[in-house]
Amino acid sequence: MTPGTPTSAPPPAKDARPLLNLLTGRLRALPLLVLYLTDGCNSRCIACDIWKNPRRNMDMALAERLAEDFRALGGRQVLLSGGEAMQHPDWPRIAGLFRAAGARVNLLTNGLALKKDAALVIDHVDSVTVSLDGSARETYQAVRGVDAFHVVLDGIAAVAAGGLPVTTRTTVQRANFREMARIVDVAVLAGAHTVSFLAVDVRNPQAFGPRFVSGDPLVLSAQALTRDDLPEFASVLDALEASHAAHFAAGRIAESPAKLRRLHTYFAALNGMADFEPPACNAPHFSAVVEVDGAVRSCYFLPATGSAGNGALADALNTPEARAMRRDYRAGRRPECEACVCPLYRGPRALWRGL
Repeated sequence: MTPGTPTSAPPPAKDARPLLNLLTGRLRALPLLVLYLTDGCNSRCIACDIWKNPRRNMDMALAERLAEDFRALGGRQVLLSGGEAMQHPDWPRIAGLFRAAGARVNLLTNGLALKKDAALVIDHVDSVTVSLDGSARETYQAVRGVDAFHVVLDGIAAVAAGGLPVTTRTTVQRANFREMARIVDVAVLAGAHTVSFLAVDVRNPQAFGPRFVSGDPLVLSAQALTRDDLPEFASVLDALEASHAAHFAAGRIAESPAKLRRLHTYFAALNGMADFEPPACNAPHFSAVVEVDGAVRSCYFLPATGSAGNGALADALNTPEARAMRRDYRAGRRPECEACVCPLYRGPRALWRGL
């Protein structure tokens, strides 16, 4: 067997519970779990405050209990995140717990430790998503706050050579929007299977740490594109569609040209030049985020509505607050959803297939 190839296992039996999730505010199953292993992070990103927090690591006893609860809830996929997931000293063991529970494990990482720990990554996860916020050393350092551009590319190459599918994720902002085409080229050359883009979030007070101390919802507007940037951004997107048509056709760029143009609409709306496009999202009906201390969120961008710190995950998913949250987001009553930069939608067929 090729090193890093996940152990072969029969496909999971079809489970109707995720379909029942869509009918009410109560979750009977949890196909997707985002697990914050640690608050620690070795990047210093300009659009995130998580790295400023005191470091906390998820307790192993909690991780073990969550893995068992996830199995009982028909869990299919777990995303190891943080902070920086690889800063947790026992992240490989936690990955193993969830694999043993029958889940596919995706590691979300800044990539700083990928090269050093490539063998561990290859042996313990099924796929990797790496943040890549520039096409050159200078841009990467300006956005991420550390001089590690080539370290990250070497890490991508190392795990890709071991057989793992790698996706790069770029947060589009003023510092890097002109480099989108070059970012695709650099990522693919390093071995990435897929390149993905999303807009920098400058409005949400829940995600990325306690950034809004001033009370100004646009306190991070220095990262958002301005009115003057938007014509050039439109040209960048047009040029990317023309020059990388083969990559779009092959799925090497995760988003379609039309979906990437929603980024332009998002920045135009931030500048009062357009309306935000309502996102197609039903993530709270099939996924959840569990933080280091067991706090449970319906979504990365929504406030906590329960805790699995001292109780069952199923109970934490279905508190009165959590069920009300699902009703409210579905009815368009959650302001956090209006300008969401990372909506996630799965239809009945995908949920029946197991995501």
